[in-house]
Amino acid sequence: MVLLTLMAAVTVGVVRQRNLFGVVILGGIYSFMMASVLMVLDAVDVAMTEASVGAGISTVLMLSVLYLTKSRESVPHHTPLLPLVVSVITAGVLVYGTLDLPPFGAADNPVHLNTAPRYLEKSIEETGVPNVVTSVLSSYRGYDTLGETTVVFTAGIGVLLLLRGRRRKRKARPARPERGSAK
Repeated sequence: MVLLTLMAAVTVGVVRQRNLFGVVILGGIYSFMMASVLMVLDAVDVAMTEASVGAGISTVLMLSVLYLTKSRESVPHHTPLLPLVVSVITAGVLVYGTLDLPPFGAADNPVHLNTAPRYLEKSIEETGVPNVVTSVLSSYRGYDTLGETTVVFTAGIGVLLLLRGRRRKRKARPARPERGSAK
């Protein structure tokens, strides 16, 4: 509960912050806290991914983008009422969608009756990998993991191309003559 409370406080800080550098740093802090929550939930592999991608790569990419842009958020020309309404409706639909789910952690959930026992019984036999988590991620969900890796790689390449194009535009601008210089 302490970590979730701190995460809520960081979220409020991100929303209230107008300095974009502060937003990026708070986003990195939020990712580290999320990784800590995942560690508490014994999802070490997901925690490592969150720490490296969420706090590491994302923070570095955002700081590099921030280097090429302004450090203060522009004042909006309209009230953010429409995005707020869309967010509230989306949150409501997502919460409504969870109402039909079985109780969290119940022993008689379908995942505990069918999927998990099969992975535990047949993992070494079918994959040859002694670690069940590794066998699930690399073999049973191999295409999913490959897809996730491809998405992250493509996003990284896209950001690098955007930053490269921005740098070219800066170099292409003609230099302003200094004041008082002879022509």
